[in-house]
Amino acid sequence: MALSEALLPEFDHEMANTRKTLERVPDDKFDWKPHQKSFSMGALATHLATLPSWTVITIQKDSIDIAPEGAPPLKADPCKTREELLARFDGNIAAARAAIAGASDQELLKPWTLISGGKTIFTLPRIAALRSFVMNHNVHHRAQLGVYLRLNDIPVPSIYGPSADEGAF
Repeated sequence: MALSEALLPEFDHEMANTRKTLERVPDDKFDWKPHQKSFSMGALATHLATLPSWTVITIQKDSIDIAPEGAPPLKADPCKTREELLARFDGNIAAARAAIAGASDQELLKPWTLISGGKTIFTLPRIAALRSFVMNHNVHHRAQLGVYLRLNDIPVPSIYGPSADEGAF
């Protein structure tokens, strides 16, 4: 089995769970923050909707500098509505899936480097970067968004098991 074939079911499962969570973000709570140091709900949700786009970058480029010297840091335009969030997420998922499906084992085993301000943060095989930098990163922020939902008394979807709001899958 090709590495891409082994990765896609996990990718699909995690992204479906992320979509379920993004579907719960209400338009009137985009500015809400649990703390002054925290992302707003809209910024966090925008980050989640954008994260899958990093799949294509990871597969097609050898590296990315997220804060290039002499230029502003990379930043996605903020989504303003749930509809916009879901459209961005769905488009990024389609492109990410196609990139994974089209990647050979040889490509997925090549090194990929994350850089910030010219400084190397890490270098990993592309497949490891996809699992950590894209998928695990997504799971981390999805969990944060689940807390935001809970704090706003918005039902939290079941993800790996029942939630307090959904007794079953």
